[in-house]
Amino acid sequence: MAHKAGFVSIIGKPNSGKSTLMNALVGEKMSIITPKAQTTRHRILGIVNEPEYQIVFSDTPGIIKPHYALHESMMHQVEGSIEDADLILLVTDIKEEYDEQDVLKKLERSDAPVVILINKIDLSNEEEVKEKAAYWQEKLQPKAVFAISALHDHNIKAIMDFILEYLPEHPPYYEKDALTDRNDRFFASEMIRAQILKQYKKEIPYSAEVVVTAFVEGEKLHRISAEIIVERDSQKNILIGEGGKMLKIVGTYARRDMEEFFQRKVFLEMFVKVIPDWRSKKNYLKKFGYE
Repeated sequence: MAHKAGFVSIIGKPNSGKSTLMNALVGEKMSIITPKAQTTRHRILGIVNEPEYQIVFSDTPGIIKPHYALHESMMHQVEGSIEDADLILLVTDIKEEYDEQDVLKKLERSDAPVVILINKIDLSNEEEVKEKAAYWQEKLQPKAVFAISALHDHNIKAIMDFILEYLPEHPPYYEKDALTDRNDRFFASEMIRAQILKQYKKEIPYSAEVVVTAFVEGEKLHRISAEIIVERDSQKNILIGEGGKMLKIVGTYARRDMEEFFQRKVFLEMFVKVIPDWRSKKNYLKKFGYE
């Protein structure tokens, strides 16, 4: 039996459930999930390996109209994912109402088959799901439409079966024991950023970037140092909190997540640094890993 392998791109608007879907399909916690929009900033690959196939999933930033150089970089990553794709999963929230011209314009970059995934149907009813499915069928003429709940694993197996049917015959693109293209430093920084998204409101999460400056692996203990970058002194003060209270909360929860992820004890130290308007400065974006 010939080996199958291919790239499956997961795209959609912010908060549609792309990262939850990615984690459900891969079976690992690859992408951070919070209720806030624009949680995903990078294209993250999650790789599913079986003897007869390899599926390379791409979780991508939510499609937005760029306001900063950072946003432009995020949209370039979406476009690259679409161009590489053998199959595109377009995730839409059942409650979403928007002008999807920006999404459809991105799809013009590819002739790969598109599958519509109507997510969060646990928050809806059968009539609303049918209306949404009919709308997308007429709008895009996709290869298939699935009503799903990524959070509750509803219809995840059906999606996997469909993907395997459309996956081309090809040797594996990555080693068969690979889970992702990202290293441990990246996941450590994302776990800190996830806590910043959860613990702070307003502009703080969107103005913050996390850079792991040291990662020393040990058999029983990992030692990790990280810088949290913000744009203004006032943001730095809010991040640290009175007497360092807020930063300690972020560190406590991030360290717990890291220990679960790495299966090691973690010593974590964090520092907060101000770089004015870093989101608009391409030299800093490149340094922080944005293309």
